[in-house]
Amino acid sequence: MNKLKTIFFGTPEIACPFLEKLTETTDVALVVMQPDKPRGRKMLVSPCPVKERALELGLKVLSPEKLSDIEREIKDVKADVAFAVAYGKIFKKNTISAPRLGIINIHFSLLPQLRGAAPVQYALINGLEKTGVTAFWIDEGLDTGPLFLQKEIGILPSDNAVTLFEKLIPLGVEVMEEAVQNIERGDIIKTPQTKRVIETHGYLAPFKPSMPLVGVQEIPEPTYAPLIKKEDTFIYFSDMYPVQINDLVRGLAAGPYARFIFQNEPVLVLETSLTDCPGKSLMVKCKEGYIYLTKVRPSGKKDMDGLSFANGHDIKQGTEL
Repeated sequence: MNKLKTIFFGTPEIACPFLEKLTETTDVALVVMQPDKPRGRKMLVSPCPVKERALELGLKVLSPEKLSDIEREIKDVKADVAFAVAYGKIFKKNTISAPRLGIINIHFSLLPQLRGAAPVQYALINGLEKTGVTAFWIDEGLDTGPLFLQKEIGILPSDNAVTLFEKLIPLGVEVMEEAVQNIERGDIIKTPQTKRVIETHGYLAPFKPSMPLVGVQEIPEPTYAPLIKKEDTFIYFSDMYPVQINDLVRGLAAGPYARFIFQNEPVLVLETSLTDCPGKSLMVKCKEGYIYLTKVRPSGKKDMDGLSFANGHDIKQGTEL
């Protein structure tokens, strides 16, 4: 049986394992990514990780400013189907309809839960206890297309964005591989997204101070995970509950990191705990109760535990953070 002819859309490092698997199971005729940009400390213009990997694999690559600039090239491939993983741009009708079957996006949530750019981060920020990976057919809405496949995974209290990505990437590759197998069998599934009610021990982000502290909240879907901006990263200890701060820190642990301002300088908060960690934590009073800072990164300095930060900055009982 002839292999499916595919196109792959992706840009960052997390998309590379998907490209590699797709080259094993299909005939990847074209790889599309975002344009070369200044990267690294020296801000030298260089290709994104997907472009580098695609070139190593000997694949044809295109990195347009706009997809409309390469509509003809995409159509001329005559692909059976395309896959998109963290490509980073919106698809318009002409691009979506170019492959014979359309474009399947691999999204790191259980749609319609957490539509948008940062589903892994917001799964943690929102205090969810499960998430997963969805393969869905792209339409012109924001992650609104019909579902193909979903696989679920639990979120542990010890998980942060780094560990959750480590779990979701191989699960996503598995979902994509299963989607390819289904298409080869002619099993084309298109299930409309339906609203459900999800449970969270935390707070539906962005934080709403009027929301009471409860064990579990029921939140009607769909929910959203917009691009994280700098203003979304700040901790306001007197206005936030410990569980909410802890979840924010977990969600931003792969960057851009939660932070607070102390002595007019930002302090990144890399790890927190809801219980005391003697010998390494700084206890900070919150709206109700305390949060324990266990690893921070002061401006221009190396990572240190909370107690070392307190000692180095002469922080005593009553000091406001």
